[in-house]
Amino acid sequence: MSEALKGQRPQGNRWLVMTKVALAMLFLNFLTSFNNFWPTPMVQPDTRIGPEFVGLWLILLLLVALFGRVGRGAIAVLTGLFLLVAIGRYADVTVPAWLGRKMNLYWDAYHLPKFLEVASQDYAWWQIIGIIAAFIAGFWFLTRLIRMCIEVLAGHAAPYALRSPTALIVTISCLGLVAANLMNVVASPYVSGPVFPVYQRQAHLLAAAFFPSHFQSELPDSPPLHSDLQALGGAEVKVLFLESYGAITYERDDIATVIDPARQRLEQAANAQGRQVLSAFVRAAAFGGASDLSHLSLLSGIDLTDPIRHDLLITTDRPTILDTFEQAGYRTIGLYPAMSWDWPEVSFYDFDHYLDAPSLDYRGPKFGLWWLPDQFSMARIDEMYPPDPDGKPRFLFYPTITTHIPFRPTPPYQPDWSLVTSEKPFSDEATAKAMADKIDWNDLFPAYINTIEYTFNWLAGYQAQPQPRDSVLILLGDHQPAGGITRTNATWNVPVHIITSNETIAERLRLHGFIDGVHPQQESLGHISELTQILLSVFDSGGTEVAGAVSIVDSSQAQAVKPASL
Repeated sequence: MSEALKGQRPQGNRWLVMTKVALAMLFLNFLTSFNNFWPTPMVQPDTRIGPEFVGLWLILLLLVALFGRVGRGAIAVLTGLFLLVAIGRYADVTVPAWLGRKMNLYWDAYHLPKFLEVASQDYAWWQIIGIIAAFIAGFWFLTRLIRMCIEVLAGHAAPYALRSPTALIVTISCLGLVAANLMNVVASPYVSGPVFPVYQRQAHLLAAAFFPSHFQSELPDSPPLHSDLQALGGAEVKVLFLESYGAITYERDDIATVIDPARQRLEQAANAQGRQVLSAFVRAAAFGGASDLSHLSLLSGIDLTDPIRHDLLITTDRPTILDTFEQAGYRTIGLYPAMSWDWPEVSFYDFDHYLDAPSLDYRGPKFGLWWLPDQFSMARIDEMYPPDPDGKPRFLFYPTITTHIPFRPTPPYQPDWSLVTSEKPFSDEATAKAMADKIDWNDLFPAYINTIEYTFNWLAGYQAQPQPRDSVLILLGDHQPAGGITRTNATWNVPVHIITSNETIAERLRLHGFIDGVHPQQESLGHISELTQILLSVFDSGGTEVAGAVSIVDSSQAQAVKPASL
């Protein structure tokens, strides 16, 4: 077939071969250099050279030079390796676009089956089979296409290039560009990032997960978690992690102009009950997902930004602030409406009471993939474990779920809280209107705004309800929303709002950098694990500094974050 390139076959056939070679090169290079079409799961071509494509080309040249041809076995191996390159490239450019962070194979693969199970609930069995069949067919077609392209290059392009000085000069030039780029000699705008480091990083993560004894040094010592909690005066403590609630809700005016009135309603409702709202920013342990990293960073006081640390920690019997509260006479409650499956890791947390979605016995309409309305879950926990003015105070740990991606459909807010836990919590009209807002993975932005606004509406309504026992309500984001909302280069900061009627606690929070109202100061107080030490210090009878707490600042000099429209 290479004789066609020497003109020994008809001119039309020669041009056909050249066209095949050009298309094969373009396609294989595309698979190693494409970018994400933000903010969708689609990809778009890139004009840069893919390092792995250059590597494949050199291997083909070497095999043809040594053996005169590329055998079927070698082509099969190269096809498999190049398929892995394409998959790695897709994950490397798509995961950050969706989650705002790099891929973590161990963490993401662990949750993928559970996510797929939840995501498939709205599909009939035949639709699920059709989707699986289409995926398999597409995967098979991609594999065949890669093999065909490699065969074209091995059978036509490589033999010709070995006899063509021009082709060899072009090859050497491309190799030089790629080598200079990989060795950081020259940052070439003509070479895309390599895929190999993606697999190298995942290998390290998997090794740490499956062979933790070799990585124990990566888990730092636990900080002191001592506090007598006497400053609380027996008040309950409720920690609500607001899913996907990030600093972007202040930083983007198109979000803040909608969310800020709802935040103000929360503050007004709290003030009407004699409570103060104080706010700050902290840096989350995750971005776009992996909420557990932030949850456990707060509970343990350890920076778990590295998932390896999290995975190591839950294999230990390290203390958390749950132990601190239990020792002070609190009963700890873990409320996890996102969990519709067994969660073995809960044994590390050791809540006195743990409630998942099935145990809450929700009888209303199911809204989307995460079907339990957050308002219901809050009302239900007060119904199942009501506050007892004369008994043990509660420590509630509640990661919310309604604001989880894909943010649709947003449940309606029910102002009559007596109906929230009934068999018909919403009117038919309100339910139908909510259900009409279908999931659109390619347009998440409007839904994100709506669902965050919903959260502050029900929180304001909750604050307006009579409270049989005084409480300190801590609202904080677990991470920024996915990259499709924040776009690129967003911070990892999340807001923290603390609502209390205790003036001593409020004044101590101010000394630590909190600002009155729902607009935090611009600078973060530090990592979310440092907030643990602040809270233990604030709740202690002496109010003394606890090791690791942030420096006290003059809150009168702090500048609050407010949107330009306000």
